[in-house]
Amino acid sequence: MAKIRNGKKNHYHRPREKLHLHTLDTFKGLGQALPALMNLPNQLTILRFLLAGLFVALGSLPQVIPFAWTSSLVVFGLASLTDWLDGYIARTRGLVTDFGKLMDPLADKVLVLAALLLLVAEGIFTAWAAAIILSREFLVTGLRLVAASKGHVLAAENLGKYKTVLQTLAIVCGLVWMAAREWNSETFSQKIFLSVTYIIYYSATALTALSGALYFWKNRQLLGNG
Repeated sequence: MAKIRNGKKNHYHRPREKLHLHTLDTFKGLGQALPALMNLPNQLTILRFLLAGLFVALGSLPQVIPFAWTSSLVVFGLASLTDWLDGYIARTRGLVTDFGKLMDPLADKVLVLAALLLLVAEGIFTAWAAAIILSREFLVTGLRLVAASKGHVLAAENLGKYKTVLQTLAIVCGLVWMAAREWNSETFSQKIFLSVTYIIYYSATALTALSGALYFWKNRQLLGNG
């Protein structure tokens, strides 16, 4: 029943009370969910996003930051290590979450695509191959979002993991080449090394396109109506 105050009914006291209780319940629910969500593997995934930002900052300012490409190589290596480590910990300790299934591949994409764009800008990698890789990654991310909207979580496939390994290897080779130039060390053997880098890069491009096509075919039912 509403209370009488100064001859007027107070219609708002109890609804406000309910609102406050609902807000408290919401915060309690978040407080209970956050520890499970922010477990160690997910923290490492978030760290990889931050390292990707640092990597971009270093690679974008080689004229300002001394040995920027050498530093970028180190940061990229650390970020790639977190990629292996978060997956290993999640599997061995039973800490796999839907957040990790979605955000871990996304963190990989942000890091790899940022590196590709920087190396294309430096003329190390060709733009057309990078465009194929970029298109595949965005399309697969879009498919995962469609799946999530329908209550499904699509984890990464083994073939997709293999192409990520090749992409990472090609990028590391490209960064090593850029770092070597900072140390004024451009020899004939390093030119051979660059040729090997191109072979790895184009192999990664082919595997990226193939894995994307197979991924879409396997999950084609998600693109239907309903």
